This record gives sequence, structure tokens and C-alpha cells, in this order.
Amino acid sequence: MNIACRMRPQSLEEFVGQPHLIEKGAVIRRMIESGSLFSCIFWGPPGSGKTTLAYLIAHQTKTDFHALSGVSAGKDDLTRVVSTAQENQRIGTRTILFIDEIHRWNKAQQDRLLPHVENGLIILIGATTENPSFEIISALLSRCKVFVLQGLSQNELAILADKALRDTKRGLGSYKKSIEKDAKELAIRLSGGDGRVLLNSLEIAVVQYSQKVISTVTIQDVFQTKSAGLYDKTGEEHYNLISAFIKSMRASDVDAALYYLVRMLESGEDPKFVARRMIIFASEDIGLADRGALIQANACFEAVHKIGMPEAQLILSHISIYLAKAPKSRSVPNALSKAKKAVYEFPNEPVPLVLRNAPTKLMKKLGYAKDYTWSEVYVGPSKGGSFLPEKLKKKKFFTP
Repeated sequence: MNIACRMRPQSLEEFVGQPHLIEKGAVIRRMIESGSLFSCIFWGPPGSGKTTLAYLIAHQTKTDFHALSGVSAGKDDLTRVVSTAQENQRIGTRTILFIDEIHRWNKAQQDRLLPHVENGLIILIGATTENPSFEIISALLSRCKVFVLQGLSQNELAILADKALRDTKRGLGSYKKSIEKDAKELAIRLSGGDGRVLLNSLEIAVVQYSQKVISTVTIQDVFQTKSAGLYDKTGEEHYNLISAFIKSMRASDVDAALYYLVRMLESGEDPKFVARRMIIFASEDIGLADRGALIQANACFEAVHKIGMPEAQLILSHISIYLAKAPKSRSVPNALSKAKKAVYEFPNEPVPLVLRNAPTKLMKKLGYAKDYTWSEVYVGPSKGGSFLPEKLKKKKFFTP
């Protein structure tokens, strides 16, 4: 059993982090102290205490606890838990079903769970790292209270590290090892708010290395990196970071744009994905304020495609700085939005006769292309006026 399991808190007093949920008067503590349980979803990053909190709720309220994994559990596993819950109900015992990574269950699986949550047979505690608004069916979500857990702060991770190195029964205290201040700070930073990562890395540093004092060199060797990066290219953090990158360029904050760019690239993001978003940005947020921006962004994509990583990061940095410093204008997307609105409001307006082709005599007789001039000097209706349909003649979509 690894140290993260051995040191799992046995009471709320041992629990580190999430004060907004467990401190005196907070909602989870109130639920435990009152014994009034309800179904809930814990949404937070890895290692923030979702599983531990579910276990503590069951343990301290003396509720029968069953845990399933959203990755591997299926219909038969749910059926067994439901059968046990029915037996428990007959003897007056409540049943908690904890589903880790509940977002991995598809709609059909969540539908099977729904009636048992609805009738109170099962108290559901789901854990997810993904936004439940997108991953949990609305019927199930409406019957659960969503609690947001935060990644552990540096101070909270420091408390965990100190406990692990001191505890002789469940931790690493029996090895009688210490850690340099800089090494501890590095381990905390590289753990990225994940308590499990911190504890497991300390166990490796203590057990597998002979030094009595853990150094920064040891920590770097354990992590095999100089920077942290908890990143799922299909998960919410993917969208959070690209959003932060775009909004930083939009605000002309060069430093922030570079930070989020490097963070994405260091975490393994596809550089062509970033380059594509920069092309969109150039048209959407710079537009005609700098007519070279779209050309530069497109050239960036072509260069990134030809060069590849790691050198492509120079090109991406070059153009992200250019786009961030460029003047901004929303005139293009604003004009597009107004034009779309007009199309939805007037979807079938007849094209003015003057703008229609007239390949036949009948069409000319009906007035198609009448008074339309196409010469070396002038192109358009000889009488001037708008090219828009009659009902839209006064509409203005583009504002320079």
C-alpha cells in the first residue's frame, strides 16, 4: 500500500484542505454532524481529497460504503450495490455509493443509476475532474448538490509533507530523513496542488535514495522534470488555458500570453492547435486594425507545420507577441453578427432586380439587371443606392 493510501485521513480533523467545505459551520461538516445525508458530486482536480471526503462522510455517519470506478465498473457492479442497498434498507441502514471518475459513465449507465438516487435507496457521491455540467446527465445532476474542491495550496501541501516525514506509523518517519527547504518548495511546486503526487514522490525520494537529507537534485530526479504540468488535452484545463492565452493577447498582456503559451507547450499541447487559434484571433480580435495580422498568423501556422517542435515554440512566441501588441478591433465579428441577425430576421427577401443575371430575353423584359452598369469607369446601378433587398436598405452591418 502506497503512502497516499496509508495516510488517508481517518477524521475531519486530519483532513487537509477544502476549508470552505469542512471547517466549523461549513456544509459538509454540518451534513456529517447532523447525519442528514444527500447525494452530491465532488468536482475538483486530482489529489484534492474527493475520495477521502466521501470515505469520511460514510465512516463518520456509520453508513454502508461502496466504491466503484467509472472506468471499469458496469451494469453488474451497480446491480450488486443496489441489491445490497435494498437489504440495508430493510434493516434501517443507509447506503452510500461512491463512483470515482463518474464522468466516465455513459448516459445509459447514468440513467440506470437515476431511479435509485431519486427514490433515496442510494446516496450517491460522485467524483469528477471534469465539469459536471457537461459530463453528468441533467436529471441526475438536478438530484445532486455539486461541491467544487480546489487544488491544495502550498501551505496545505507543506503540512502534508511535514506529516509524512514525521509519522512513524503510517508515514515515512521511521526512515529518519529530512528535506532541504528548497527541495521541499520544489516538490510542492511540482506537485501542482495534488496531495497524492506530493506524498508518492516523497516516498520515492525517501525509500529509493540513500541520502539522509533530500535535496533538490533528488526531487528533480524523482519528478524527471523542472516544471509541473497536470494537463489533459481533452479536459477542462485544455480549454481554460487556451482561453487564458487568447484573452491575454486580447488585453495586450504580452507576458501573460507568453506564460500560457509556454505552459500549454510544456504540457504537450499540439503547437498546430495553438497556431490555428491564433489565426482565428487575428481575424476576430485584430481584424482591419492591423491588416497584416492575419497574414502573420497564417504564416505562423505554415512555419510551425514545416518546422515542428521544439523550434516551433520560437515562431509561436514571435507571433503571439506580435498579436498581443497589435491594435485591436472587433469590427469584423461585429459586422458578421449583425449580418447573421438580419439573415435570421429576413431569410427570404427577394434579390433586387438590378442585381440579378439576365441571360434570357424574358428575364430582361421582367427587369432583371435593368440599369446595372458595368464599364471601365463604373460598376453598379446607374442610379446608385443600396445593393441590399428592399426591407434592408437602411441596414448597416460594418462600422469602420
